Amino acid sequence: MKYRIEYSLDTEEHLRVLTTHQQAIILDNVEKRLENQLSIETRNRKPMRPNPLAPWELRIGDLRVYYDFAEKPEPVVYIRAIGVKLRNRVKIGKEEIKL
Repeated sequence: MKYRIEYSLDTEEHLRVLTTHQQAIILDNVEKRLENQLSIETRNRKPMRPNPLAPWELRIGDLRVYYDFAEKPEPVVYIRAIGVKLRNRVKIGKEEIKL
């Protein structure tokens, strides 16, 4: 089942803070890694402990994509936040968040 990818308005701001190279990496990997079988945990795709961002995380090096998905009425991936991992903190947009 192929999922449609939907970015939240906040993620546009999160992407603007990143370099052009980082933006390209994020967009390419989201297309490749978040189109099928989202409920299956992989090495880089993991469910998270309860948090205010999203229930799932996609790891791409030091970049993070936080997302949720629904299968009905249509298969959709909701990208909730995009950030850069800095030790035990994540910089999302201009904010630093401890997870």
